[in-house]
Amino acid sequence: MGSAATIDPRPELSPAWAGALGLLEDDLRRRGISERTRRAYASDLRQFARWSAATGLEPRGVGVREVRRWVASLSEGRIAPSTSARKLAALRALFTSQREHGLMSQSPADLVSTPRRPSRLPRVLKTTEMEELLEGIPASGALAERDRAMFELAYASGLRAQEIVSLSVGDLDHDREQVRVEGKGAKTRFVPVGEPAMAALARWLERGRPALTPPEMARGGGADENPLFLSKSGRRLSTSDVRRRLRGWSARAGMPTDVSPHALRHSFATHLLDGGADLLAIQELLGHASVSTTQVYTRVESARLRSAYARSHPRA
Repeated sequence: MGSAATIDPRPELSPAWAGALGLLEDDLRRRGISERTRRAYASDLRQFARWSAATGLEPRGVGVREVRRWVASLSEGRIAPSTSARKLAALRALFTSQREHGLMSQSPADLVSTPRRPSRLPRVLKTTEMEELLEGIPASGALAERDRAMFELAYASGLRAQEIVSLSVGDLDHDREQVRVEGKGAKTRFVPVGEPAMAALARWLERGRPALTPPEMARGGGADENPLFLSKSGRRLSTSDVRRRLRGWSARAGMPTDVSPHALRHSFATHLLDGGADLLAIQELLGHASVSTTQVYTRVESARLRSAYARSHPRA
């Protein structure tokens, strides 16, 4: 990751807006916020800054009315509620930063309601579908061995795509059968790894990975911190690589190609709940900051039970 600031104020922004965006960038970096989130905030906040500057508003002049007008303009432009909610979250971060640094007395964005988003349950694969998907990846050839190990681990430990590609070889503890994960907000957690996943990882490390390892990395050199999963060119994978490979194996298994790495994470959590795991344990395994985030899986279970009831009960 480069050292250049992610929030890169454009020349057309006034010094006040450029300073506010730069200050937030420093705050986000200090808090360990991911580069992807910082880039999304950068784009949203530059858009708002230009919109405000067009009417002569500097950060300290923005009030609740202006924030509401901005959110309303997004709706009029047929922006999805989820996108409007993300942009409002970026504004809250900006004005919270200004308040914390003593540049504003309060955040005007805190008094504006988040646009309502449609309630969508996460996609969950059945246990039989998961088995078909994973067993359909042959344990032969470096790339297939990598993919089998990667998706076995994703499902066994409920990892996000970014967490998968960020893993290094040293994060895997073979003796304790667990993996060290650096999650959102630079929070570290240790997650168990099931036996099938450990076996697939062992095959990958013994046979597949050496075939893709560049000479400088094999000698202990290189600056990429010994990534666990390598591309065919010997570099650390990207999240788009993970999504693309999963789509390919899903199609080969005769499944919809919209299966995403997050669907494996959702399936991990839902199958744990089905098996009797309590919500707090699942929260810890997923690395959720709040149990309210984890509670979406109880809705998945409730929907599944209602469906089974409707199919099976004679007076449903």
